[in-house]
Amino acid sequence: MEKQKKPSRQQVYTLLVQIGRKDGDGLPEGATGAALMCFASGVDEAEAVRETVAILKQADTAPLDVTGYGTLAEREAEGHEIGDEERALMQRALEENAVIVAQMTPFFDDPGQA
Repeated sequence: MEKQKKPSRQQVYTLLVQIGRKDGDGLPEGATGAALMCFASGVDEAEAVRETVAILKQADTAPLDVTGYGTLAEREAEGHEIGDEERALMQRALEENAVIVAQMTPFFDDPGQA
């Protein structure tokens, strides 16, 4: 009797990760940290967050905070505009069971704000 493959329960979650500075993190000179928009697969958001933090630590970054924005369906239900490029990256994260950093925005101290 052939065992039927269970359908994957993996979903892709959109996460915004704030990182601090760490030697070898690859951030631009003068940056105080960065925000990374990531697409991460997981059976639930908690697993996606754990995997993302673990991978970012392996990549010599210092994750400080993670904000979850939910799955594609949840974001669509909230009226988020999701372009083709973003959808393609989400699909890739699902197919590869991966964490994809879609965008990095470095932070810089603005002395004029002090």
